[in-house]
Amino acid sequence: MSAYVTRAAAGAVLAAALTLAGCSEPTVDLATSVTVSDLTTGWFDAGVVDGKNKLVPSASFTVTNTGTHKLSALQLNSVFRFEGEEQELGSALVILRGADALAPSATSKPITVRGTWGFTGEQPRAQMLMHAQFKDACVQIFAKYGSAPAVKIKEAKIVRQLLTK
Repeated sequence: MSAYVTRAAAGAVLAAALTLAGCSEPTVDLATSVTVSDLTTGWFDAGVVDGKNKLVPSASFTVTNTGTHKLSALQLNSVFRFEGEEQELGSALVILRGADALAPSATSKPITVRGTWGFTGEQPRAQMLMHAQFKDACVQIFAKYGSAPAVKIKEAKIVRQLLTK
């Protein structure tokens, strides 16, 4: 009798696991289901660090769900790099969940992300942007949903403009 109970319990656990697997998030093609809009880039005035002015790359944007499935826990990872280089100037992860989850046709609230590395100098901030050693940077925005790998949904150059907010 106990062998029968053990097999029945194992069968019930297997059935429950298969049922839960069928309830997983739908497969979503993020490259076509998520669009980036209202993108503004520039160099954020990060204040004075060790007696020098500091500028870091910044990007503000919204994302829209152009697909047919609600996107709960959509992950957006923004990576800042100098153009043509692999070294990161910083990255930022934003997860849209709960009240911020994106229903079909919904657009997110504005999202602002910033790098942690940038430029420091003693000259005024506006002059830093024109300095001969100033390097241009870019931001890459990746989206990830469920267990699917992250997909690059936008890349943009960081404009040489000073941002204060």
